[in-house]
Amino acid sequence: MPKVLHRKNWPSLALLAVLILTVWQLRAQGRIWFCECGQIRFWTSEADGPHTSQHLADPYSFSHVQHGLLLFLFVGWAFRRWKWPWQLWLVLTVEAGWELLENTRWVIDRYRMTAALGYNGDSILNSMGDILSCGAGCCLARRIGWRWTCVLFLVIELTMLLTIRDCLLLNVLMLVHPLEVVKQWQLG
Repeated sequence: MPKVLHRKNWPSLALLAVLILTVWQLRAQGRIWFCECGQIRFWTSEADGPHTSQHLADPYSFSHVQHGLLLFLFVGWAFRRWKWPWQLWLVLTVEAGWELLENTRWVIDRYRMTAALGYNGDSILNSMGDILSCGAGCCLARRIGWRWTCVLFLVIELTMLLTIRDCLLLNVLMLVHPLEVVKQWQLG
């Protein structure tokens, strides 16, 4: 058997397949490769500008780190007999599924009902950055244990809330049930 097809490489190959399929599907949804400005940036600090969700990372990347923290806890509990590489594969596959759902017209339109008035969806580069952020959160959670993972989740929530007037819990609330009072507060 060729070395690349050795059993220990299967989780990596499976992850590569998921990423390739995700890119292919995002492209099929009409997602652009990177920001229409023509620049590729590692980071943009805008939380609500034209560069948000268009470069590798932005303030919302921290909510994807939180996805990794939460998914690690769930997958570690529900699939504790799986070896770590397969647990990581499952976390990143779920995150890739979220990226596909997040970039559907329905979800984009739902976000536009919130304070994300000009949101047009993620670039493919940003989606890959979000998946990478999730992976970082998952790996970090594995390293620091569940107690510190919960503390880190709350620290990120509060920091995002104070700095950009948004956080993962508010994001979910506004996606499921937009509240005008929250929207007005977020708009400042």
